[in-house]
Amino acid sequence: MNLRHELQAEYARYRTRRWFFKDCGVGLASIAAADLMSRTAGAAPVPANPLAVKKPHYPGKAKRVIYLFMGGAPSHLELFDNKPELSKWDGKLPPPDLLKGYRAAFINPNSKLLGPKFKFARHGQSGAELSELLPHLSGIADDLTIVRSMKTDAFNHAPGQILMSTGSQIFGRPSFGAWTLYGLGTENQDLPGYVVMQSGQKGPSGGMSNFGCGFLPTVYQGVPFRSSGEPVLYLSNPEGVSDATQRDTLDVLKQLNEERLGAVGDPEIASRINSFELAYRMQQTAPELMDISQEPKHILDMYGAKPGEASFANNCLLARRLIESGVRFVQLFHEAWDHHGGLVNGLKQQCGLTDKPCAALVRDLKQRGLLEDTLVIWGGEFGRTPMVQGGSDGRDHHPNCFSMWFSGGGMKPGITLGQSDEFGFNVTEDPVHVHDLHATLLHLLGFEHTKLNQRFQGLDMRLTGVAGELVPKLLA
Repeated sequence: MNLRHELQAEYARYRTRRWFFKDCGVGLASIAAADLMSRTAGAAPVPANPLAVKKPHYPGKAKRVIYLFMGGAPSHLELFDNKPELSKWDGKLPPPDLLKGYRAAFINPNSKLLGPKFKFARHGQSGAELSELLPHLSGIADDLTIVRSMKTDAFNHAPGQILMSTGSQIFGRPSFGAWTLYGLGTENQDLPGYVVMQSGQKGPSGGMSNFGCGFLPTVYQGVPFRSSGEPVLYLSNPEGVSDATQRDTLDVLKQLNEERLGAVGDPEIASRINSFELAYRMQQTAPELMDISQEPKHILDMYGAKPGEASFANNCLLARRLIESGVRFVQLFHEAWDHHGGLVNGLKQQCGLTDKPCAALVRDLKQRGLLEDTLVIWGGEFGRTPMVQGGSDGRDHHPNCFSMWFSGGGMKPGITLGQSDEFGFNVTEDPVHVHDLHATLLHLLGFEHTKLNQRFQGLDMRLTGVAGELVPKLLA
């Protein structure tokens, strides 16, 4: 008797009268619900492989995404949005009309203004104005699309990150990465379609909801990888479990799950099947893929990556290796930019850790012919106030205006979109709300953002909610 027959015989022992009354739901309401569920399942069968490659609404210029999420909110005033006038107001109170109706996260809005702490210069043929803290990024200025007019609705970290990641401040919505995987599937069935890695001082304030699947099947959520040691915990078999034993066990589980899937059509069963099988295949593919010691020395030096260490530089190099291997969406969280105090040293430190790898990633993608259809995104959840916090060396959270940059994937290179006022406080030209950004990113991937949706609780839910407008000026 094989293992499957043994399991079925053991299960049959419990199919008693007591089991029948306990688990079968003999009440009229339960019978009606079971009948309704079976009809629904029959009307919409679940695909055997929910991660199979799918066609978007129209051919998109971006086929894959690398999202460099700078958790904690980098100061746009020190990095991308030069404000010489703010320097003249350093140590002075802001004009009263500037603060009308303004809500601050922690400081008194009437705090004195703080001039920019670093110098700016123009770079490349585009003349992009960048901080002296970004010498490597300045070298690829003509490959960047800089937006200085981002706006958001949240001014605390967790809600801000959740909004940027999912289009809502409410927990439980699918992330941008999950929507991408849901819409496109993935090209490599031996790796997760959505991989997440972390660096910095801690994990993202918004937690796993930043890369969750919400009400979509769990097969679409982000899978955390590690940049040192085993890529995924428990990837290796425990002592005493051979590959043959594991394969036999998985075959039985797959048969049982497929029988149940055919009976009830629950998409979570398809996710479970995929999860078991993917984990088995990853045991063969992931260790080699995540071993960056195979890279040439000049590539390691370009990124500043060191094999065996956990770092943002290593993660950037791994992101390139992952998308090169067919992974659809890679998201790197670097949570280290919340400078309420220690702004100068904090920015020097974090730019020292991230500037070189970010520029190297764009260069590396470009030299391999991957940048054209790979969308690179860099940014945090909001900006920082022009008013001072923490004595004389810090800035508070600021949702009214902040900066992000993009490269490749159909974004128009060598442009800087948007303007803010003389203090970098409010957007004055070409505002781009988070919902507008999401609509534009989905467009680049080949989706009409109002049509990429999922029925949930009686509503056709989508990443952009009931808002979002395409930003044509960003498109190549």
